[in-house]
Amino acid sequence: MDAIYIPQLMKAPERTEEIQVKEFLPGLETLTPVRGRIQVQHCGNYLQVSGQAETIITCNCNRCLQNYNHRLVVDISEIIWLDEAVDQEQAFVSEREIAVEDLVETLSPYGYFDPGEWLYEQMCLAIPQRQLCDQNCPGIQPLSDSSNFEQGLDRRWSCLEALRKQLP
Repeated sequence: MDAIYIPQLMKAPERTEEIQVKEFLPGLETLTPVRGRIQVQHCGNYLQVSGQAETIITCNCNRCLQNYNHRLVVDISEIIWLDEAVDQEQAFVSEREIAVEDLVETLSPYGYFDPGEWLYEQMCLAIPQRQLCDQNCPGIQPLSDSSNFEQGLDRRWSCLEALRKQLP
């Protein structure tokens, strides 16, 4: 996906550009291409960005550690403010205080909007934090038979096991 030059968006019909998505996003490991659409509308001092997309990812169950496929779906709408002061910001400072009202996305009105990066971020935020293959997943089952347990011992512990058997 190509970045959108924000001043050019002002000249588009209805100040809107719609992008059909059917591709793999760099940095996001998926089994299928991400499919959907993104709509970017210039509204004067902000961009109204909305998108719907879906793909299939492979997750690792937090209980049983088995892999399973998960359908990842996003349906999101976001406002990105346009601010000329974005270009004038100082270099990144490791520590600085940020006011609550500054916790918004801002872009330069003379810069670019990257729909691929925006969609990547939205897809990453939609990945479930708690990954379970099934709500009733029992997890890893311990071996119940002690003879199976002894057979599964690492041979490097055999000397210590022999010593344990000699103790009363």
